Amino acid sequence: MACPITATATANSNSKQTLISQSEIQSEFSHHDPTIARVNNGSFGCCPASIIAAQHRHQLLFLRQPDHFYYNTLKPSILQTRLLIQNLINADHVDEVSIVDNATTAAAIVLQHTARAFTSSAFQPGDAVILLHYAYGAVKKSVHAYISRTGGHVIEVHLPFPVKSSSEIVSEFEKALRLGKANGRKIRLAIIDHITSMPCVIIPIIELVKMCRDEGVDRIFVDGAHAIGNVEIDVKSIGADFYTSNMHKWLFCPPSAAFLYCKMSDELSDLHHPVVSHEYGNGLAMESSWTGTRDNSAQLVLPEVMEFLNRFEGGLQGIMTRNHENVVEMAKMLVEAWGTELGAPPELCSSMAMVGMPACLGIKSGADGLRLRKHLRECFKVEVPIYYREPLEGEVDPVTGYARISHQVYNVAGDYYRLRDAVNTLVKEGLTCALLLK
Repeated sequence: MACPITATATANSNSKQTLISQSEIQSEFSHHDPTIARVNNGSFGCCPASIIAAQHRHQLLFLRQPDHFYYNTLKPSILQTRLLIQNLINADHVDEVSIVDNATTAAAIVLQHTARAFTSSAFQPGDAVILLHYAYGAVKKSVHAYISRTGGHVIEVHLPFPVKSSSEIVSEFEKALRLGKANGRKIRLAIIDHITSMPCVIIPIIELVKMCRDEGVDRIFVDGAHAIGNVEIDVKSIGADFYTSNMHKWLFCPPSAAFLYCKMSDELSDLHHPVVSHEYGNGLAMESSWTGTRDNSAQLVLPEVMEFLNRFEGGLQGIMTRNHENVVEMAKMLVEAWGTELGAPPELCSSMAMVGMPACLGIKSGADGLRLRKHLRECFKVEVPIYYREPLEGEVDPVTGYARISHQVYNVAGDYYRLRDAVNTLVKEGLTCALLLK
């Protein structure tokens, strides 16, 4: 068996490679629709042509001789991926890392484990699970499906938006923890986003995890769906029991691939994949590696992804730094052009930023945001998600719509200028969301 490729070994090859050129970047993403200004990497990520080719090679290896692939290739290849993730997130041991389809699957694993504690009476009816109001919709539904139905009490932390500083987030979370512990209730699980999705804000997870520990929260799960390839992850510094992130959003893997980190603990050893197959009982990492016949290729290309990353100046860290700097620059340009505001200060932006849209567009609901998004896509060839913020009582001409812009290596300034000009055209023509209904 070939020796596993480590992230360190791959990084050391950086000096031997010629840095990628702008034309090569364009070639890697030439399969993108060239007519679209795609400033929405956050929703589905992206995958370079060289990684798509690597994925196809893995697919053909399986199709050429499935039995040999299953018995001799699959497990060592997944182990390579786990070792690379272990290094990238600074986990103590590879057994703490499992490869799953996506962060939603990871959440199901954690919540299923918590639900069993309720049904076995290890947790009592009325004990609480706490999560952010801005938690990802699928995770919120999973919490209610697994926890509410087994007698758990769900507490949502309402965070301010726009947000001015991380101290506002810490303060609101502290209030929610105290509320959750009222009347002697125990908080059994805290679910904390590393980067919220809509609206997108970097959450001060180290401070919130410490607060949970100090307040006696049993288990902590950090949902970092947008994190890997976007911000630095050090699971030992974070200190949570569970951490998940998608590798297909910001780390250039094909969809879908993600990891779930589970801190070594006897108490947490009884974790299982929700799809039971032949590896049941052999540990979560092994259970996750085989859930029945399927295409595992997206989970096997991380060695090639590491090579791709190291074609860029500064490797992954360099990409993250430049994406952050570029998205902040473009967000400030849009704010100036539209006379609005950022939804969060630059230090709370990752490779995504929330940009206020002109109030005269009349964005008065989430449905309005979807209609405006569709109009921008179909009439101006701009792809950008729009968030609706309910105005506070007494606000005059409030900014209620925010565009969530992303920056990835394939983006150019012209993408954001097209968004700017499209919105300016709508304003000049007096178009509102109400008129889009007609």
